[in-house]
Amino acid sequence: MRRRQGRRRWLREKELAEIWRRVAAGEPTREIAAAVDCSMRTVEEVVWRAGGIVPRRFVGPPRARSPLRLRASEREEISRGLRAGEPLRRIAARLGRAPSTVSREVARNGGRPGYRAWRATAAATDRARRPKVVRLARSPRLRAEVERLLGLRWSPQQIAQRLRMEHPDDPEMRVAHETIYQALFIQARGALRRELAACLRSGRARRRVHGSPTGAGRIPGMVLISERPAEVEDRAVPGHWEGDLLVGARGRSAVATLVERRTRYLLLAALPAGRSAPAVRDALAERIATLPGQLRRSLTWDRGKEMAEHLAFTVETGVAVYFCDPHSPWQRGTNENTNGLLRQYLPKGADLSGLTQADLDAIAAELNGRPRQTLGWMTPSEALAEAVASTG
Repeated sequence: MRRRQGRRRWLREKELAEIWRRVAAGEPTREIAAAVDCSMRTVEEVVWRAGGIVPRRFVGPPRARSPLRLRASEREEISRGLRAGEPLRRIAARLGRAPSTVSREVARNGGRPGYRAWRATAAATDRARRPKVVRLARSPRLRAEVERLLGLRWSPQQIAQRLRMEHPDDPEMRVAHETIYQALFIQARGALRRELAACLRSGRARRRVHGSPTGAGRIPGMVLISERPAEVEDRAVPGHWEGDLLVGARGRSAVATLVERRTRYLLLAALPAGRSAPAVRDALAERIATLPGQLRRSLTWDRGKEMAEHLAFTVETGVAVYFCDPHSPWQRGTNENTNGLLRQYLPKGADLSGLTQADLDAIAAELNGRPRQTLGWMTPSEALAEAVASTG
């Protein structure tokens, strides 16, 4: 597919299958290229042309014909029974099939008067043929509506559900969100204009492969959220925190955020030395040290590499660190909600490097002085003071 040692080489089917097997396993492009003995660009082009979606022929072994499908000889028997005026149940019993199977077969192929075995077999063969022409390519009306809504930056799932609501009696105007994704990502299908992929929230023109982790780059000594004490979950005891980084423009600056689960009290930490693991450890430890002992119990964090020195952080502060499951931001729901509020002060795309700790303390004080419905309209500062008094 790409030049190798000065001449063009086409990948064999076995090599393509190996590429997709390793892509699905989550291996880096460099390792895949070395294993298949091709260039990294060749691997990237193979994945790009398929939109990041593993082609059907590489998904498991070839599927054998299902015994649930009617054979041509059975369709001949159905045809003879219909001509003889037999009830469908009697025909089904003779074939050893469910009456509903025979009933559907007859209904979809012309009913009693129009059923012909050869025509039914040809129709079944056509329905089973793969790949099919996707629905979006067959229906200009549906394609135009999907393209219009994509242009409004609706997600494929929003489009699929809305069309189902607006056209409950029109099957032509229904489409699965997965069909929309594949029409955008798989270049060969050509059902939707490729530039519409830029309207997706991710902005990607190909599917990200979610393979099994290889173990490379994992944080050593991680303790998962499933091992967190029950008192953290029910918010009965103060001192359990959730944390994350709020990242600035182009990922070049960041601020660490800490939110107490029971009281929603917010602490912000400046990161003038960057977002490396040692810098984050030092900044968090400095902020945690300002708290009384009963408010230093645990910290729940995402799986970001900035917490790679969590063991040293625990030794220094006495605060146990727990890590969320992969792709589960809802397990830090309090922190996620607070980060959304912070975007009023620190909008996306802003440069956060110029903010001092004093600036961040002022922002935190303003948010901690804002009444919250979830606290019965108390402020986080009032809720924290009350919690400290009750445990003191």
